[in-house]
Amino acid sequence: MTSSSERQSELDSLRMLDPQAIGAIYDRYFQDVYRFTLYRLNDEKRAEDIASDVFLRLLEAVKKKRGPKKNIKAWLLSTAAHIITDHHRRHYRRPTAEMPKDLVDQSVSPSQEFERSHQNHLAREALQHLTSEQQTVLTLRFGQGYSLEETAKMMKKKSNAIKALQFRALAALRRQVGEVA
Repeated sequence: MTSSSERQSELDSLRMLDPQAIGAIYDRYFQDVYRFTLYRLNDEKRAEDIASDVFLRLLEAVKKKRGPKKNIKAWLLSTAAHIITDHHRRHYRRPTAEMPKDLVDQSVSPSQEFERSHQNHLAREALQHLTSEQQTVLTLRFGQGYSLEETAKMMKKKSNAIKALQFRALAALRRQVGEVA
């Protein structure tokens, strides 16, 4: 974890558009942004494009004096969540391609692979019916493994609000999985 003074120093260097600071920020946070995006989209190329776009938006925002005020990582993940939401809006009705059959993992039986694939499909389909905030909280908590407090900071909410949002998201997901199944 970084201390408050380290974060402030990082923010100050970013605001001055120090190339070394920008490179260090990219190196430090790119993998987190990429993993978050990949988990939400399940598309490596799109996740890489969006993660890169997040950093371009960071530089544009800093130049316009609208960059992160306190927490760079929270700003980056929040921006990624907004870009993902926009992506889903644009591609909401577009059918998704299934994984080619020749890429099946040879270490499991075909019936196990089918069951796993079917469960993943049901879960992804059910997730699409949740609100953007519900998707984000589930992604951060269960996909990325962030704590309740970390999730609250990133989503700019109180811990109790995150608990309630997570509870509602899981309940909605259970209902959706039941309807989809």
